[in-house]
Amino acid sequence: MNFLGSHLLSVDQLSRDDLAHLSEVARKLQPVARREKVTRVLEGAVLASLFLEASTRTRLSFGAAFSRLGGSVLETVGLTFSSMAKGESIADTARVISGYADILAVRHPEAGSVAQFAQTSLVPVINAGDGAAEHPTQALLDIFTIEEEFAQRSRPVDGAHVLFVGDLKYGRTVHSLMKLLTLYRNMTFTLLAPEMLSMPDGVVGLAESRGHRVYPITRLPDDTMEVDVIYTTRIQRERLQGEQIEGYSRDYHVNRFFVDHMGGDATVIMHPLPRDATPGSNDLSVELDSDPRLAIFRQTDRGIPVRMALFSLILGVADSIESTFRDVRWHRLAANT
Repeated sequence: MNFLGSHLLSVDQLSRDDLAHLSEVARKLQPVARREKVTRVLEGAVLASLFLEASTRTRLSFGAAFSRLGGSVLETVGLTFSSMAKGESIADTARVISGYADILAVRHPEAGSVAQFAQTSLVPVINAGDGAAEHPTQALLDIFTIEEEFAQRSRPVDGAHVLFVGDLKYGRTVHSLMKLLTLYRNMTFTLLAPEMLSMPDGVVGLAESRGHRVYPITRLPDDTMEVDVIYTTRIQRERLQGEQIEGYSRDYHVNRFFVDHMGGDATVIMHPLPRDATPGSNDLSVELDSDPRLAIFRQTDRGIPVRMALFSLILGVADSIESTFRDVRWHRLAANT
């Protein structure tokens, strides 16, 4: 992919070399993300952030990333508060808003909608999540997290065994991440989900066509195993299409017993957040919050340098970043992550 001036709509656009390039730039930007350095490399640039579906982390992460590069952010939050509530088309909205900004980050509740924005936008568009389809930047920060966590364990991502747990049908983060992981070699994927929430055939077929092993299961196996990554996600209740979720049992509750049964000392535990804290949700348990294998907060922190890297590459400033670094002038209260 030639990042310069391009839309990022799907992980299908990306190669293994693209991932390496993005990670290289993200590592250079870590001092900015950690508030050790300041850069104004995007001073004067404007991001239009159109989050037409509920979001906290992703919306703020995009805004923080762009702001830390020196740019400014315009925001619209929720379909109710946009002109689309008045009947305006996606094409008209994209054409108008792209006249105000230099790049757009768009989240929309319908699959394929962000690609429609790109068709009439005058500037690059980044898919921040389109319905149950994809979430490319979440997958990129997940890949970056896996690479960094594995590097600390002195092992490559190639040959890893990844366990996906939960709503694999509507969980767009797992669709994008599994697609990217198929770019690595000799991978094994175990997919733990009830049949009604299983991984889409297209994603499974892609992995198999690239020579990877895929094992769909519907309950926690009796035998223990030691997977390298446990990636769990909540039920996407906002996307259910009339289904009655039955049989979503303790098999999908990622707690200490689950991790001891399916993982080992070096296993990385991940979740895209938010996790469902309601009783009986059988999501990622808070009893793991003190477990050093839990990477969920390191995962969210890494979203800043990854999104900064993406902005830098698309807007053509990646090569000049380090030369613009200055020391911060305020007292940094946040600890390094």
